[in-house]
Amino acid sequence: MSTLKEILTRRPVAATIRLTVPAGGARPAPPVGPALGQYRLNLMAFCKDFNARTQKYKPDTPMSVTITAFKDNTFEFTVKSPSVTWYLKKAAGIESGSSRPGHVVATTLSIRHIYEIAKIKQSDPYCQYMSLESICKSIIGTANTMGIKVVKDLD
Repeated sequence: MSTLKEILTRRPVAATIRLTVPAGGARPAPPVGPALGQYRLNLMAFCKDFNARTQKYKPDTPMSVTITAFKDNTFEFTVKSPSVTWYLKKAAGIESGSSRPGHVVATTLSIRHIYEIAKIKQSDPYCQYMSLESICKSIIGTANTMGIKVVKDLD
């Protein structure tokens, strides 16, 4: 239940914007510029904050960002780590998954790769309260739908 102070200090939300921006590569050009510009948000402030938050990642790592734009032209944003499919493709060294998952195996990964990806994803706000085992199971399911076979150890 919200307190009276929280209710009175809430700001009206103009929009929620979801973008995928390369780490350290936010510029006031498309796709960031038009998306934020239509809500009259400060583009340079967002670009500087986003690039500062994502400097620990390798450049050109696709980061998912959710921006909450308020009616008074201010904003807040949360940055999520890259998608599981991106991590799986990087770990496997492939461009795309299998065209026929379940029939054609694109490549194989070991449980150790899955565990490392799960440790990275555990810091995400969405996976914060999930156990490492359940995150691993979810990643294995994603790997199977991409045509990546998960084995105990690579030979």
